[in-house]
Amino acid sequence: MNIPFLGTWRNRHETPRGAGLATALADDPEGVAELFSECEMLRAQARAAGLELDRSPASLEALDQLTPRWRRDPEVVPWLGNDAGFYLGTVIVHSVPGAAWQVWPDGRPVIRLASGRELDVVESGVSWAMTGSPELSQAFAEASEG
Repeated sequence: MNIPFLGTWRNRHETPRGAGLATALADDPEGVAELFSECEMLRAQARAAGLELDRSPASLEALDQLTPRWRRDPEVVPWLGNDAGFYLGTVIVHSVPGAAWQVWPDGRPVIRLASGRELDVVESGVSWAMTGSPELSQAFAEASEG
């Protein structure tokens, strides 16, 4: 269906992808970090295995030891991986001095270390959920080295 005024309206009101998240992160970094740390699907998997996710590096090691039953359901894997990446980022921000959330121009949230190095923790989390590699604890160890 061709609605001429709609195209004009969209052109006037479009914002670059990720701009909303970047603005929210700039306005309320603690609130956005709290939202990122929710990771409800990952927390449910952890609870079912008797683990508590407490934002500690030890909790990443415990997650690495879980039996990956979620791999049986290909629809769950990317969602759980996304949560794992956000949780990895949460642990890094909580434990590594100078680490903070940042948003790339494409809208992807990443961790920026004090050294300026940027880590795509969501990509690491999805890879972990799909294949078990990299281990979340290993990704944390690399981040904590600088």
